[in-house]
Amino acid sequence: MIGSRSLSRQFSRSAVVQAIASAGPISRASLAKQVGLSKQTVSEIVSGLESDGWIIETGRTAGHVGRSATTYELVPDAAFVCGVDLGGTKVRAAIIDLTCTVVAELTEPTDPQGGTDLVQQIGQLCRNAALQACVDWSRVMFATIGVPGVPDQKSGSVKMAPNIDKIGDMDFAGALEAEFGFGVQVENDVNLAAIGEQWSGCASEVDNMAFVSLGTGIGAGIIVGGQIIRGAMGAAGELGFLPFGADPFEPSSLRAGALERQAGSFGMIGRYSELAGKDVQVKELFDLAQAGDEHADIVLEETARLVARLIATIGAVVDPSMVVLGGSIGQRRELQERIEVALADCFPNPIDIRRSALGNHAALVGGAAVGLAHLHHTIFAAGLNNVEIALPQLSAPAWRGVA
Repeated sequence: MIGSRSLSRQFSRSAVVQAIASAGPISRASLAKQVGLSKQTVSEIVSGLESDGWIIETGRTAGHVGRSATTYELVPDAAFVCGVDLGGTKVRAAIIDLTCTVVAELTEPTDPQGGTDLVQQIGQLCRNAALQACVDWSRVMFATIGVPGVPDQKSGSVKMAPNIDKIGDMDFAGALEAEFGFGVQVENDVNLAAIGEQWSGCASEVDNMAFVSLGTGIGAGIIVGGQIIRGAMGAAGELGFLPFGADPFEPSSLRAGALERQAGSFGMIGRYSELAGKDVQVKELFDLAQAGDEHADIVLEETARLVARLIATIGAVVDPSMVVLGGSIGQRRELQERIEVALADCFPNPIDIRRSALGNHAALVGGAAVGLAHLHHTIFAAGLNNVEIALPQLSAPAWRGVA
């Protein structure tokens, strides 16, 4: 058990590190003023951090006449985390340093074998990404894995992930930890997307928001008071199962969800086929609507109205100030415009509707946020409970606005 004096020291150390992370390069005097500690206490903490290799002297700043002060910042390559976005068709991995800078990213097709083969693929992909950035693997200390399903914290398996074989029947999280040799957190990918948008995307100024992913599947990551809502089984946000769209009492709706059957990509394609008598892909559907195709226009209008009902449901239950649309369908501007019109017709309170600023990197950015917060807490705030880790925004400008 940590004594009160040691606990106070840890709080002070954590505050100093976060100030350096967010405002560095910064002098000891400025640190003392910012965190509300004595100059002597700050000097002792800074000396210890510098001795341990976590911060480095980076220059001098002008002070009073004839005087200057040494400035410090975090050592970027002192530690790294992995962020992984696992999808049914491809898996992305990124390596992020201690200063929230992405140093490498790799993507490859998801191993269709799933299970242990997939675990090995993820491990190798992350090691290859580290190698690409000349990062010593021993300095990679944590990984966050975004999955298109519901992680079971007790068994380590991933439920409701039909597009990835065998991960629902094994301790997926435990196997990943064994593969990596360090701590791993498996999280729902849409939850991570919500975290990513709030950290370094278009929702950085709000504490109550939802990220709605529209594509093959439909789901939401919901943040209330700055915290992700997970629910009793971790399945909060599985909005494809809302009981409208298709008949919710049909057996198929227990597998895919009534709303997802109608407003997901397969539902949209199927509806167009019913109306037009021919098959198209989702991109073609939007192109046809843009060109004035009556049947495509009907499908987009019906989909927009269903999504507006989904957003109205979220609004009535958790009252978000913003809803961010993502996914291959949600990113389409023409659908956003239709949704906004339909929402105004069915819900009385205003909700700011945005398209994702991070595109298909949103979950990866969220994974970086979770991993870095864990890393900062483990290294600089060990033994402290309920300490909020404030990180600077991710340094990956190429990820913003990229689909």
